[in-house]
Amino acid sequence: MNDLLIRGAMVYDGTGAPGRPADVSVKDGRIAAIDEPGQGVAARETVDADGLALMPGIVDNHTHYDAQVTWDPFCTPSPSLGVTTAVIGNCGFTIAPCRPGDRELIMRNLTQVEGMSLDVLRQGIDWQFETIPEYLDFLERRGSLVNLAAFVGHSSLRTFVMGEDAPKRAATDAEIARMRELVLEGMKAGAIGFATSTSPAHNGEGGLPMPSRLATDEELHTLVASLKEAGRGLFMLTKGGHTKIDFLEKLAVDSGRPVVVAALLHNSTNPTAVFADLDAIEAARQRGRRMIGAISPCPLTNDFTMHSPYPVEGLASWKPALSLKGDAFKAKLADKAFRDAVRAEIASPAVFRLFNGEWHKVQVVEAKNEKNRRLEHRTIAELAAEAGADPLDFMLDLALSEDLDTVFSAVLLNSDEEAVGRMLRHPASLVSLSDAGAHLTFFNDAGFGLHLLGHWVRERGVLSLPEAIRKLTSEPAELFGIQGRGRIAPGAWADLMLFDPATVDRGPKQRVFDLPGGGARLTTPAIGVHGVWVNGVKVAGANGLDPAVVAAGKAAVAGAGAGKLPGKLLREFAA
Repeated sequence: MNDLLIRGAMVYDGTGAPGRPADVSVKDGRIAAIDEPGQGVAARETVDADGLALMPGIVDNHTHYDAQVTWDPFCTPSPSLGVTTAVIGNCGFTIAPCRPGDRELIMRNLTQVEGMSLDVLRQGIDWQFETIPEYLDFLERRGSLVNLAAFVGHSSLRTFVMGEDAPKRAATDAEIARMRELVLEGMKAGAIGFATSTSPAHNGEGGLPMPSRLATDEELHTLVASLKEAGRGLFMLTKGGHTKIDFLEKLAVDSGRPVVVAALLHNSTNPTAVFADLDAIEAARQRGRRMIGAISPCPLTNDFTMHSPYPVEGLASWKPALSLKGDAFKAKLADKAFRDAVRAEIASPAVFRLFNGEWHKVQVVEAKNEKNRRLEHRTIAELAAEAGADPLDFMLDLALSEDLDTVFSAVLLNSDEEAVGRMLRHPASLVSLSDAGAHLTFFNDAGFGLHLLGHWVRERGVLSLPEAIRKLTSEPAELFGIQGRGRIAPGAWADLMLFDPATVDRGPKQRVFDLPGGGARLTTPAIGVHGVWVNGVKVAGANGLDPAVVAAGKAAVAGAGAGKLPGKLLREFAA
């Protein structure tokens, strides 16, 4: 007898084909049969899906759950939002390999570059590993609610090999050779590929660049080309403006592996740049290169305080403030010369920059002092105009008057919907960049897939439903070499999402306090999701995570639940 029968759903198989009514049977974690409506055989559990759509589970190819999964095997909130497979280690910001003496530095770097709480990381990370193979073994032993695949991370490699010099200088030939050995060791152990960042927005502890930013082209070429020896895997990077597409095309040629270029976001003050990159990638694809540009379907919105002002920390003019703390930091924010430098940089053109002086897209979300509550939910542009002040001065003066506790929100990139629609339809674009697990107090785009289905399909009609589903499922699965997932077909793994196309979406952001030590994070609830299955096991429904899997997850964290969670650590990928 089959384990599960989902009866009468409109089935979208993930290939881009139109939906068709069908009964879907599941046995031993895999799709057993797809029958005409009413023809599915009896099963231990039957779900009546009349009026609902069934699709493969979402493959989230850009997450940062590397740390969180060590204390939270659920990878919340992703499973409730339809994600059944998550790729971790993006941008090269991993937590392995890591020597015990470097743990504090790795955590401090994550605090700066990925908006994570240092206290949460200190309390939460379960350091039962040092090497990449040990980390993967730990993940497999602990278990997870979703399927996981992990990159070898460049910044962690540099720290492991070069120590405190990693963010300060170029590597020697011997150090590059050692890093190459570690890439191959990670690939042999089951990593999905190699990830790095050259983005100037990525700074670590004390304002120093994340280590990968110090790599020469020679170092990058050596490490990426090692994937040819591995015979599988892919290369992903978050690209700085100085990293050219033709260099990345050479890496694709010399490694023989796919190259994912992130993070391609639309900048309203330099509106053609993202399309120039996408067009260059498409030209390389026409020459036979396996390249693709990672884009987001979501506006990049950040909630922040001046304690950790992520939107401006990538500015060169902000660098003098990055290493400062306490009164010295406040004095720098009040300094006219510092402010003038920031103003001048924002006013100058840039290929890529998170914040571009669009003050009408920055608002006060929460004021600390009662007298300033009248400012809430109003933009800095209008408030500064009323006060006869420069917008930067107004924002910084307000923050300083409230001991930097004022909460602001900024719409940074991807705010032009016509442009984002063009990006979604571009043949060289990959729907990506949820950043789930990172920037927990700033934003949460873990529901990127539901936003695509609700906003861009139902509301805007930019993509058809079958095509949007393909871009969330089989396209990333095939590109990343993830076998047996991303499609509904006999023999495929039963990673599934049952939803209502008339209502599916992500809800408004909410602040919850469920991180270790009661730390806060932003999340968004699912709308219109009726069921999520990972390897045939129901993990979430209309009311969130299934109680049975919650109990299994708690047992896994306690060390008594090996094999109780349905997710698999993916360690074998298509060549």
